[in-house]
Amino acid sequence: MPHGSGSAVGADDNHASNNMSSSNAEEYVLLIEFVHKHLDFHNAELLSTLELNGIIQGTDCHFRPLPNANPLSDSTRPFYILSLPWSSIGCKFSVSDEHDIDESKGNAKQINLVSALARCTLIRSVVELWGTGRTMDECVESIQNGNALRRHQEGKHLGSDAKVFKERSWKITVHTLGGTYTREEHSEMRSKFSFLELPGRVKMRDPDDEYLFVREVELDSQGGAVYPRHSGVNREIIPEHDARPSLACYFGRILGNSKLGRNWRGSNRLEQYSLKKRAYLGPTSMDSELSLIMTNLALIRKGSMVFDPFVGTASILLTAALRGAYVFGTDIDLRVLRGRSEDENIASNFKQYGLRPPELVRCDNAIYHRHFRDHLPMFDAIVTDPPYGIRAGAKKSGARKEGEVRPILDEHRYDHVAQTRPYAVSDVMADLLNVAAMTLKMGGRLVYVIPSMLDFDEEQDLPRHDCLRIVYVCFQPLGTELGRRTVTMEKIKEYDESKRSLYLKDVWLNGSESAEKVANIRDRLLEAAKKKPGYEEKAAIRKQKRRATKEAKKKAKRVAGAQSANSASQAGDE
Repeated sequence: MPHGSGSAVGADDNHASNNMSSSNAEEYVLLIEFVHKHLDFHNAELLSTLELNGIIQGTDCHFRPLPNANPLSDSTRPFYILSLPWSSIGCKFSVSDEHDIDESKGNAKQINLVSALARCTLIRSVVELWGTGRTMDECVESIQNGNALRRHQEGKHLGSDAKVFKERSWKITVHTLGGTYTREEHSEMRSKFSFLELPGRVKMRDPDDEYLFVREVELDSQGGAVYPRHSGVNREIIPEHDARPSLACYFGRILGNSKLGRNWRGSNRLEQYSLKKRAYLGPTSMDSELSLIMTNLALIRKGSMVFDPFVGTASILLTAALRGAYVFGTDIDLRVLRGRSEDENIASNFKQYGLRPPELVRCDNAIYHRHFRDHLPMFDAIVTDPPYGIRAGAKKSGARKEGEVRPILDEHRYDHVAQTRPYAVSDVMADLLNVAAMTLKMGGRLVYVIPSMLDFDEEQDLPRHDCLRIVYVCFQPLGTELGRRTVTMEKIKEYDESKRSLYLKDVWLNGSESAEKVANIRDRLLEAAKKKPGYEEKAAIRKQKRRATKEAKKKAKRVAGAQSANSASQAGDE
């Protein structure tokens, strides 16, 4: 099963050496630092971003193992080392800050690596790696034995408009993971690199070159130090922890410094898309960060045709539109598609970001073939968050009881909301994969989210389709009992209409047993909660709070009604 975990990314690089100096003459090496969240997505999003920009792993680049590489612990390390041929810099690739970070405005003749990697949602920074080692002394030795400084002096890779080396202002930033150090200790670390003899003036704000020294230590899954330097209470140094050697040390020049700064995710680049800033939301709106990641996994680029068959409030389609895609969505709930008012609807959210509203159709995905021509593959990507009944139950067309369907009068058709009935999760997924197999172009991708509990087995329980292959499965824990997987599939075979019933039959490897593991999640979570000590007391407190809130709302409504009546009475007397 393909995973998003970091251990897979360097699988083809057993030949690579940790010694920077041995291959600096032939290679241009980058240190990629990720934010310490969505750990299982790092590898998948990075590889997808490279593919989006036409950067072929194994041909254009390869990954080096990290210092002190350990398959058992590397999944919590937020770093990757990417190596490219030095001869390609300035020819096929550019690393200058001259290009706009918008991937749609890049130089057609060259791939700007800053612009390309800046699209990766989870990347915090990218550093032109000058040296690395297990200790600071090894890192310094690596720089001295390499030729990164000479390259920078020559400036071939900086672009034609870059300042000459002697005129470039600079500063050195110290980044110590999982530990706090004093100013004096930072100064001592910086002094180790005085041998560089950088000629330009020191400039603490917006320098031409910001150099970064990183001291990496073991981190847990939450990003905290496994062996913290200070105690949690009085912040005293723990000697045995302080004496532990670093996991690795890195030094280099931050790329994109003039436009992106030290933190590529800063300057409101992601915060501006937060759900909190949108006028129209629903209980199932997908958070903006995961939506942006999903658009990368789906290889969505400018001009892509993107479809969401369970569109809801269109939070996923909005991020696809931000990538420059043409977006189309369907949903069975007409009220959600129309929104609450003229100022609170899907179109108002798109207008907020200067985007054209999406094409929306009230449609039942269970009978997609009745609504549309299903024999014409037209979508580059299908990205969706299907309903599983946790926050909103799945529905499909039809009456709950047989014989209840009645004809609708013509004068009622405009405002009529059709009857619906429950839509089994097993059928939701079978229909989704089948529609994707029918409507995706060859090589197009389906990206969807599926919730699961601890007993979920990816090898046995994920839905399958003969026309689709699984590319990535990225897991996001949501609690001790619950998590969700973001699954990426790619169309590899043309759809055969004569095999429709066989396709639907074979979606679940173990039949209903697999399907049930993603169904009734709410009930299963409740059952698990009931087994925990103190559940009854906590449930009683929550019930009391809900009752109090309900009474407060009723009282406020009565007061408002009385005030309205008094105002009307006074107006009548006048």
